[in-house]
Amino acid sequence: MGAEMFITQANGKSAQDAFNAAVEDANYEYGHGGYTGSIAEKDSFTTIPSTEENSYDYAEKLIDEGDERIDDKWGPAGCIELGSDRYLFFGWASS
Repeated sequence: MGAEMFITQANGKSAQDAFNAAVEDANYEYGHGGYTGSIAEKDSFTTIPSTEENSYDYAEKLIDEGDERIDDKWGPAGCIELGSDRYLFFGWASS
């Protein structure tokens, strides 16, 4: 089995609420069959502080560099708080 990179944004009163919403949306979009290469394959996340101006670019940089916090398709997704109850989730997922 392979892995796919994903980056997705979700809204919620907390990071956990946003994560749950993102997983639910991905399950709806890709189905519940597994190996979707999306956040639907994740069951946890790790919060990563960002001081970068562009959080999307920072997330891509962490993925490209193989940051150990998010470099496992079976491990947690990365999470960057964007403000205003918005969160960015990213990483690798089984496909």
